[in-house]
Amino acid sequence: MKIYADKLPEALTKKLPPVVIVAGDEPLQHMEACDTVRQAARQAGIEEREILPVEANFAWGRLREASASLSLFASRKLIELRLAGNNLGQEGSKALKEYADDLGHSDNVLLIAMGKLDFRQQKSAWFQALDKAGLFVPVWPVDASRLGFWLRDRAERHGLTLELDAARLLGERTEGNLLAADQELQKLALLAPPGARISPREIAGGVEDSARYDVFTLVDACLKGERARVSRIMAGLRGEGVEAPIVLWALTRELRTLLSLHQHLDQGQSFEHACKSQKPVIFDKRRPAYQQALGRLPRKRLHKLLLFAQRLDLAIKGASPLPVEDGLHDLALTLAGGRGLLAELPSSYRIA
Repeated sequence: MKIYADKLPEALTKKLPPVVIVAGDEPLQHMEACDTVRQAARQAGIEEREILPVEANFAWGRLREASASLSLFASRKLIELRLAGNNLGQEGSKALKEYADDLGHSDNVLLIAMGKLDFRQQKSAWFQALDKAGLFVPVWPVDASRLGFWLRDRAERHGLTLELDAARLLGERTEGNLLAADQELQKLALLAPPGARISPREIAGGVEDSARYDVFTLVDACLKGERARVSRIMAGLRGEGVEAPIVLWALTRELRTLLSLHQHLDQGQSFEHACKSQKPVIFDKRRPAYQQALGRLPRKRLHKLLLFAQRLDLAIKGASPLPVEDGLHDLALTLAGGRGLLAELPSSYRIA
């Protein structure tokens, strides 16, 4: 059964299931969800813990042995299966399916800590068998639109009252890096008296910019028309040394997707059907952003952006004098509905 991380403590107080799968790439919530399972196991009287790190050439028979072996000190134990990513392979998938089939013969608790599981993996036999018997905790990054509210609520854990504007500023400086955000809240709690009210001034003066971005965050901001955030993300990607071809690939992929959506809509198809026709499929959560972008960017405009992307590709390869970094910013900002950095340069450099 799927349950989100903020509801996990309440669910575990009702019943400790035989299996908990914590899957995702956001470190803070992933760590805290696993800690919650460990704490619930201790409260249930499970004192022994066996950790199985899954690395290259991992012997999956160890999982069966860990489950079957009896402890000298207790009748139950917590088995932690730790995967660096989400790739089980055929042997791992088979071992987990067999473990699920044998759950009736064991009182142990299995905690699987792994990377994000996609829709296809959630349809696999091993996942469905374990999900039916236990809990699945997907860990997602906090959306930028909710980050300020999340940080405001989080500050209460540290005995602080964070003004909403202060929470939003902290979110801008730590977006994509919840560990850094929580560390900043801990520092503020040490420096300020209990129950202190934190204003934007304290955040501006005491919190360094430690935001972390990727190209997927960039394209989401472009689709939603968040122009100021697009400029901030582009600066962050440049500072982190993300290569220009990767940024261009992400932006070009979205341009082609938007053009494909326009084509399906022009043929009389519904927006929902057009989204389902894309590879990969555009799921419900992202559809409003694509709808916003389609309303902002007619087909002719998208074709011009795609031509500009092709000129940027030549510039990256050294076959065009177009300034690459400014050009990428121009492309991203125009996709978001803004006016780029190249507007003051000769017309040959601009997006037409």
